[in-house]
Amino acid sequence: MKRVAGSPGTWSGMALRLSQCAFAAASVFSLVSAFGFSNYSAYAYMGFALELQVVWSLCLACKDIFALRNKKDLHTPHDLLFFVVIDWALATLMFSGACASASLTIFFMWDVNLCGAYSRLACRQFALSVTLAFMTWVLQAASSFSGLWLLVSFF
Repeated sequence: MKRVAGSPGTWSGMALRLSQCAFAAASVFSLVSAFGFSNYSAYAYMGFALELQVVWSLCLACKDIFALRNKKDLHTPHDLLFFVVIDWALATLMFSGACASASLTIFFMWDVNLCGAYSRLACRQFALSVTLAFMTWVLQAASSFSGLWLLVSFF
């Protein structure tokens, strides 16, 4: 079977997972350091989804490192089904959280201009966090599609 870029147990898969973890951690840090983020449910939901993403990506990066170091094959149907189901669930959570937070950020910045009225509201940090969350989602979608591609090749 051919190795698909970004699939579990490959160097590109490990790099993809580590970059997901880094972008999600940066987004969480930007969100948590903003004043008053927990007052809005969209930001709290996105923070929860990002924390799940950090843990999942870090665990799979460690599994990739273990597989590469010990020359283990992670391309079995059972392993791929497990990875694909959780990847797609997390991708859905990430996308919905990022979209909800983006709509709230746009509402604050452009629609009601709360950012100009309340200087303590950290709109730029919210915007940065949302941007990093969307970048995390794009990387998550890439790993989800590569896993799905491999899983479908078994049938």
